[in-house]
Amino acid sequence: MLKGKHIVIGITGGIAAYKIPYLVRLLVREEALVRVIMTPAAKDFVTPLTLATLSQHDVIFHPFNHETGAWNSHVELGQWADLMLFAPTTANTLGKMAHGVADNFLVTAYLSAKCPVMIAPSMDLDMFQHPTTLKNLEILQSFGNIIIDAQVGELASGLSGPGRMEEPENILKIIKDFFFQRQELTGKRILVTAGPTYEKIDPVRFVGNHSSGLMGFSLAEEAASRGGEVLLVTGPVTLQTYHPAIRRVDVTTAAEMFKACQDHIGEINILIMAAAVADYTMQYPAAEKLKKRPEKLTLTLSPTPDILKELGKQKRPGQCFVGFALETENYLKNARKKLKDKSLDLIVLNSLKEKGAGFGVTTNKVTILSRSGQMIKGKLKPKKEVASDIIDSILATINTK
Repeated sequence: MLKGKHIVIGITGGIAAYKIPYLVRLLVREEALVRVIMTPAAKDFVTPLTLATLSQHDVIFHPFNHETGAWNSHVELGQWADLMLFAPTTANTLGKMAHGVADNFLVTAYLSAKCPVMIAPSMDLDMFQHPTTLKNLEILQSFGNIIIDAQVGELASGLSGPGRMEEPENILKIIKDFFFQRQELTGKRILVTAGPTYEKIDPVRFVGNHSSGLMGFSLAEEAASRGGEVLLVTGPVTLQTYHPAIRRVDVTTAAEMFKACQDHIGEINILIMAAAVADYTMQYPAAEKLKKRPEKLTLTLSPTPDILKELGKQKRPGQCFVGFALETENYLKNARKKLKDKSLDLIVLNSLKEKGAGFGVTTNKVTILSRSGQMIKGKLKPKKEVASDIIDSILATINTK
């Protein structure tokens, strides 16, 4: 039941808007309190009267209601809501939300939200697959918004492909799961590392990699949502944390990440080493910017600490250690060797050669290997869903210890 939950639904001008009255009805049956915002274009697809009748509240279009003289405060609505759901969300509105173009009440309400936000995209397949749309979804997800993935199916254009809004019954399930998630990690302390490390060459240059940190941040959010107390040690990224059970420590170098992990390794139950730590650091970083010269430049690099291997030497009975292996060849052989050499319980394997997986994308495709020999091959899916699969595997491992 969603009794007493305050849910704001933002409807934009897409054909899937015709499904939203049914969703409102489902939410009201669950005893949720629902308020509806519509863009002017949304009125071409569904009537405000229907939504007002089902939600038992006037539908909001503008800050000022000229008929009643009432003022609609986007700030108050943002504070009132326990959840904001934007469905359907057109490509136009995705762009406005991603870049803060607050030219209508719906986007001003979004920018004022103090609560979690869910976004259900809906558009034709070419628009959905356009680089602009995919980038906007990536930006919105990096802000901590929950993307309800568009489905593959028949579209209003008569074509078939990705871009179909998730069905109301499934959206209701996602909302209920969000509010009543399992709390299997209650009482557990989890240390998650994320992002790259940067090793200084001089004051303006560094040795690093393309890790965005999204996989590690997704794992931290998932662990916290299941009741865990999470310490997130992250390299330089642009991502934000949202769950109050996450404590964040920002570092830059591999040595700094190693120290932060060592400081807390004795107090944790689970270690998830998702960071892409640089393997080498400058032996003698330059104090001043290196000037360009005609001759070749030789950099002398030294190995960075093998954080996971060193922490493995301090592993206590009952602790669960999880590592990541990003490979380009001999995938299983290299992952199994790392699993053994670094005292891991699980290793998460993925490949840069797999389209849609690895750095710089919101999706991933992983294979989870356990010390007991079990192998779980996953499908390409959003990293937040991959994070859920990994946490499930961790829980299964803990329960067998």
